[in-house]
Parts: sequence; structure tokens; C-alpha cells
Amino acid sequence: MPKGTNQKLKLYYLAKILKEQTDDEHGLTMPELIEELEMYDVTADRKSIYNDIEALNDIGYDIVGEKSGKYYVYHVASRQFELAELKLLVDAIQSFKFITEKKSNALIKKLTTLASKYEASQLERQISVQGRVKTMNESIYYSVDDIHNAISQNKKISFRYMTWDTNKKLVPKKEELYVVSPWRLTWNDENYYLIAFDSKEGKMKHYRVDKMEKIAILDEKREGKEHFKADPVAYKNRTFGMFGSEDSTMVTLSVKDEMIGVIIDRFGKDIAIKPAKKKGWTETRVEVAVSDQFFGWIFGLGDSVKITAPASVVKKYKTELDNMSDFYK
Repeated sequence: MPKGTNQKLKLYYLAKILKEQTDDEHGLTMPELIEELEMYDVTADRKSIYNDIEALNDIGYDIVGEKSGKYYVYHVASRQFELAELKLLVDAIQSFKFITEKKSNALIKKLTTLASKYEASQLERQISVQGRVKTMNESIYYSVDDIHNAISQNKKISFRYMTWDTNKKLVPKKEELYVVSPWRLTWNDENYYLIAFDSKEGKMKHYRVDKMEKIAILDEKREGKEHFKADPVAYKNRTFGMFGSEDSTMVTLSVKDEMIGVIIDRFGKDIAIKPAKKKGWTETRVEVAVSDQFFGWIFGLGDSVKITAPASVVKKYKTELDNMSDFYK
């Protein structure tokens, strides 16, 4: 039998065929493997394929041959990612508003190459992201990379921060560049945020990464380490949607017992909880950034949660309620 022109790539093509066309539910017999190799202009006999399969297993592949009728059927038994894991990643990518529709589809397509063609078809059913609210900033990949580089180099960054105008166009929020010390990228409400120190105002701030443009890494070293709180989860919990003030306040809440799960879901299990004076109610103290968003969250819980301290926050909440009442008169 004359040899094909791609004999040097025989092992590569055999691995490719097995990865793309086999899984736990689908396999290829030896005659089918030989036929598939011929499509790549590679000739092979049974003995050489046995040796090649053994070589592939030696370098980390998990190829199993199982008796089925008069033939052995060969398939890849385990992969770098299980199908359930790939489905989870696909769902996550679809939910990311900060990734454009084009990038979302491209990423999902790449993930399908990690599965067999049969498993990939189960992923492709989820590919469509049309109709979801997605960012239109195609450069966010590179923005994230620039920020990570600045953090690893301990450098400040400059950038233009954009906002929507009434013509539905992104325009600079102010003419001058923002200059901050980046400390952490975090995730909240399906968006990426940068937590950074503003030297001019002497406090930590956060910025939507998809609204940051023309990011440049500066020669200046970062500042604000003493202000940075290393726990981004606690930061997100107290800032309520990454809006409003970053200045935190300890607030006492009185909560109906059946609603304590809502508080734990928001602030975590480490919060202190004790019985309140009123039967069926619990009291807790949490750290929050007092803002309209915090008050809105409290309002949404109705008469199941009440702010009881400090008095200044209680008074401010009452004022906000009165203002809203007047607004709808």
C-alpha cells in the first residue's frame, strides 16, 4: 500500500479524529479510523494504529477501546473539560453583559472545540445571544488586560470615562483624563468594575470597565494601599450595585425572622445576629454605603426590614420617603 503524503502528521490527525468524533457515547472502529485517516491522505494499518493509540495514551490522552460485536470501538474517555463544565461556561459567557455579542459567540465557538462534535451540538443550542443587552465596547478585552498589567506592575493608569447622552451616544464624562491607582477588578450586576484609589479625593472609587477608553499605563507608582480593602465581595455588598458613596457606615437593621435569609444572602454568614425586642424579629448590624440604592433596597423589602440606627441614617431615609411622596403628588 503506497503511503499518503501526510504520514508525518499521522499521530496528529489520529488524535484530531478521536477528539472530534468520539466521546463516551460515540466511538470509531479500527476500519473507521483507517478510513478517516485516508481522508487526510494518511495510510495506516491496524498494528501502527494500535501503537499510535498507545503513544497518545502515554502523552496524556485517555483513549479506551471496548469490544462491540466483532470490533473494538475506540473513544476519548476523558477530556480537559467535562460537558457539564462547558455548558456552565457557555451559560456564564451568555450572561456577561460586558462582553459584546460578537465576542460572546466567538468565545462559545472556541469552547465547542473542546468537545466532540456530538457534545458540541449540545453547546451550539445555547449559542444565540441575540436580544440580550450586551456592551458595545469591543475593546473591553484589551482594557481588562491593560488594567491587569498595571496592577502587576504597581503603576497608575489614565483613561477617558464615558457616559451616555440623550442622543444615545457615548461621550466623555469630563474633558480631562481620569488618573487613578488600580487595585482590583471585580464583578457586579453582570458588569466588570475597577476598584481604584483617587489620589485627588483621597478615597477608593469604582468604574465600569466597558465605559473606560484609551487606557494608558503611567510611570507613576500606585497609591492608596492603606485605603484598599482586599475583600472585593464585602465592597460590592456594601455599595449596592456599585452606585453612590464609597464611605461606609455601620447600620442596625431589625428584620423579620423569615426574612433573615435575604440579609445573609446579601452580606454573608459572618454578620452578627441577635433576637430583637419584638417577638419574631432579629437584629443585625451591617456595613453599607448609605445611598439612594441602599434605601431603594430597603424599600423593596417593605415592612419586613427596618433601619433602627444610627439616628442620622433613619432620619435620612424618612426624608427620602417624604421626598418621594411629594414627587408623586
